[in-house]
Amino acid sequence: MRSPRSLLVDRLLERGEVVVCVDDLSTGRRANIDHLAAMASFRFVEGDITAPGLDELLAGLPAALGRDRFDTIVHLASPASPPAYLAHPIETLAVGSTGTRQLLDLAHRDGARFLLASTSEVYGDPLEHPQSEEYHGNVNPVGPRSCYDEAKRFAEALTVAYARVHGLETRIARIFNTYGPRMRPDDGRVVTNFIHQALAGTPLSIYGDGSQTRSFCHVDDEVAGLIALLDGDEPGPVNIGNPHEVTVREFAEQVIALTGSSSTIELHDLPEDDPKVRRPDITLARARLGWEPHIELADGLRDTIAAFRDDR
Repeated sequence: MRSPRSLLVDRLLERGEVVVCVDDLSTGRRANIDHLAAMASFRFVEGDITAPGLDELLAGLPAALGRDRFDTIVHLASPASPPAYLAHPIETLAVGSTGTRQLLDLAHRDGARFLLASTSEVYGDPLEHPQSEEYHGNVNPVGPRSCYDEAKRFAEALTVAYARVHGLETRIARIFNTYGPRMRPDDGRVVTNFIHQALAGTPLSIYGDGSQTRSFCHVDDEVAGLIALLDGDEPGPVNIGNPHEVTVREFAEQVIALTGSSSTIELHDLPEDDPKVRRPDITLARARLGWEPHIELADGLRDTIAAFRDDR
C-alpha cells in the first residue's frame, strides 16, 4: 500500500537518506517498492524481525551503503487489519514482543534513534472520547483482538523501558486508521472492504448498525506526522491521526457516492470488542510537532478509489 511503510521510505529517500527496508512480505507487497530497486541508497531485505540472528541478517549493510552504523530505526512491522492479526495471533504477539526487543537491541548497539509505530487500538473500546495520550485505555486482555492491542501496549512499555534503562532516544506514534493508495484490496479493513465492494457492485458489509465511529487519516498526512515526530524532540506517545470523525454508515454512503456504485448496505453482527468510537485528540501533535492533517476525507477517498480502479 501507499502504506506508512512504503511511503515513508519514499519520503526519506527524497530528502537524501540512505534506507534499509526489512519486511517478510506477509502483509506487504513487493510491488510497492519495485520503483526503488535501482536506487543506490536503498536496500530491501526479505526477513522476519522476530527470527533469531537479525543483527547477522543486517550485518555489513551500513558499510555497503557508505555508513558505519544505523542512526535511525523505525519499527512499523505488524499485521494491522483484523483478519490478518486474528488469523495469526501468536505471530502478531511475537512482532510486538520479540521483534520490538530485537530492534531496540539493534538501536542500543548503534546508538540509534528508535521510532515505534503504535496504534489507537491501545485505547481499546474507549470510555473517554476523544482519546488523548493520557487516557490509559479500556482493553480486554483475553479477547480476540488482544493479540494486536496487547502486542502494541507491550511494545510501548518495552520502548519506554529501554529509554529509561539505557538512555535510548525513542519516539512513539499512535496511528489512527490510515488509508490511501497502495492498499491491498483484500486487506480486510473497512476502507479496502468498502471500496472493493463498491467497485464490484456488491453490498457493503457493515458490522453492527453502523453507528460506531472512526477517524480516517490519509497516508500522506500520516507520513508527514511520523517524520515530524522522528525529527522532533517529543518522545511521545503522540496521537498521529485525523480528528474528523464519521460513523461507519456515513463512511459507507460516501464511498458509494464517490464510486457511483449501485451497491447497497448489508448489516452483519458486530465482532467482539469492536470499538464503538474512535477519534484522536491531536493537541499534543499540534503543539509539540507543529503537525496536523490537511487532506479532507472526500479528497483522500477520491485518490484511493482512483488507485483501486487502476489496480483492478
